This record gives sequence, C-alpha cells and structure tokens, in this order.
Amino acid sequence: MITPPAGPTLLGVDLIAVGSALAGIAAAAMVYAIYTVISVRDPMAKRVKSLNARRDELKSGIVSSSGKKRQSVLRRSDTTEKMKERLEGMKVLQESQVKMIQQKLAHAGIRNKELAVVVIFGRMVLPAVLGFLGAVALYWAEMFPEWGSFKRFMAFAALVIGGYKAPDLFLTNKAKKRTDAIRKGLPDALDLMVICAEAGLTVDAAFNRVAKELGRAYPELGDEFTLTAIELSFLTERRQAFENLAYRVDLDAIRGVVTTMIQTERYGTPLASALRVLSAEFRNERMMRAEEKAARLPAIMTVPLILFILPVLFIVILGPAACSIADAFAGDGPPGSGG
Repeated sequence: MITPPAGPTLLGVDLIAVGSALAGIAAAAMVYAIYTVISVRDPMAKRVKSLNARRDELKSGIVSSSGKKRQSVLRRSDTTEKMKERLEGMKVLQESQVKMIQQKLAHAGIRNKELAVVVIFGRMVLPAVLGFLGAVALYWAEMFPEWGSFKRFMAFAALVIGGYKAPDLFLTNKAKKRTDAIRKGLPDALDLMVICAEAGLTVDAAFNRVAKELGRAYPELGDEFTLTAIELSFLTERRQAFENLAYRVDLDAIRGVVTTMIQTERYGTPLASALRVLSAEFRNERMMRAEEKAARLPAIMTVPLILFILPVLFIVILGPAACSIADAFAGDGPPGSGG
C-alpha cells in the first residue's frame, strides 16, 4: 500500500520535495557562480605562446639569408602530413578550398594553417563514421522499432549531413563569437589609439599600449593588436601587417581601420583625427545595434512569456487556493456516510 505524502500536494506532486530539489539546484548554481568569479584567470595568458611563436617565426625570416627560402619555425606534425598525402592521393585537395578554410581558421582565432587539412579530412571521415553508426543503430540493432522506414531514413540522412557540416558549423560559430567580441571593444580601442597618437606614440607603440590596456576586458582584440604590433616591428612592408589584420578578422570596421592606417602611412595624413571619426562612427553603430535589439525584445519575449512565465505566475497565484480546495475535498467523507 502506497502512503500519500504528508506535505501539501499539487496534482499529486509533493510540493516540499520539489521545493527542496529546486533549493538544492539554486545552491549548487550559487556555489558554481562564486567559484567562477574567484577563479578568474588572465585571458591573455593562453595567447602568449602563439604570439611568441609568431614573433620567433618573423625573427627567423629576418635572420635567414635572402637567397634561401625562409622556413617556418612550426613544423608540420606527422598526422597532418599523412592526412594531406591521403587527400592528395584521392585528388580531393584543392588549393582554393584550402585557402578558404585557412581564412575561416584565422577568423576563428586558430593560427595553425595546417589544420585546414584536418578540417577537409573531417568532412570526408565524419559522414562515413556517423552514417555507419546510424545504420548499425537504426537498421541492424533496431534501437527504435516503432520508427517507420521514412523516419529511419531521415535520421540516417541527418547524421550524414550533420557529419559533413559539423566542422564548418564549429568554425563558423567560433568565428562569429570572436567577431562579436572584437566588434564590442573596437570603439574603446580606437579611443585609446587617438590618445596614444596625440601623445606622440608611434603606431607600433600605440598598438602595444592598447593591447596591454584592453587585454583583460577584450582578450580577442588585445590578441589581434599584439600580433599586429609584432608584425609591424618585423615585417619589411608595414602594409602587409595591416592587411594581415584585415585577413584575420571578418569585420568591416576592422577593414575601415586598416584602410585608414594604410592611407596614413602612405600620405602622412593626421592619424588622430581619422581615428576619432572612425571611433565616433563605430560607437554610433553599436548604439544603433543595441536599439535594434531592444526594439525586437517584445516580440522575442512573447514565446518565453507564454511558455514559462505565465504558467509559473498561475501556479503561484492559484496554487494555494488549489491546495486548500484539494485538502477540503480530501477531508470530507463520501456522500451519505454521515451519522
């Protein structure tokens, strides 16, 4: 015989047990939030290694003799080399495709260009692996016997297409997050660049100073500015350093800054005034984007309001009354049982 819960119930659910579980989840979330705040680390620490590698690579290109072809400091791994040999043997490795994926890797903040071969190899291997696992699970093991042939085929096709698109989706998502972070900190960076230019600092020193000041608040932007300062110091053509910045960041605002820098280097126009105009323009653009998001908020909040907020509000308002009514009906005996 099942004993009914001693505490108040709603639709057969013990409210004390549910409240205790929710309180435990809230306490765990609070502990995790406190831990994340206490254990904050320097976001630029992980990027120092790649920046030093790029500095060493540029140094090796300077100290090498001009008659010999400069060799990269970073050697290709054996795994990447084997993948490339396999793809070249299958005649599926195209130079244009490799360059496009290398640019996507740069947009995502991944410096190693050899990983483009890994992405192409993953496009070929993941559909086969996921398709094989899906065929075994759906047709041989029959994990979902209630599914019809059409639903099984759609699940199999989704696994194959998802395996092919997974590397691109991963790079696209990573690049989008990085681009949004750089866009957010660019107006502040340009304001600091204006101050540095008016103080008499060179472009190299200005990039270094801005990267140092904004490295903790905007680590992605500090990473790019530090790398640009390194390339400005070691590359023979300063224009190439600015073009590399535009190549690594998929953002129209960065391209505008690069164009301004190149024109300043070529024609000697005042850098501070040009950067001040760009900073004001980007700040207005950021404000307009925030206003656009605020204007879309009522329409976006309609579905969460209906699905999550209103039911909770009804439970809070009508819950005590429902509990009282349920207790009243439970306390009365069946009709006609009185003395």
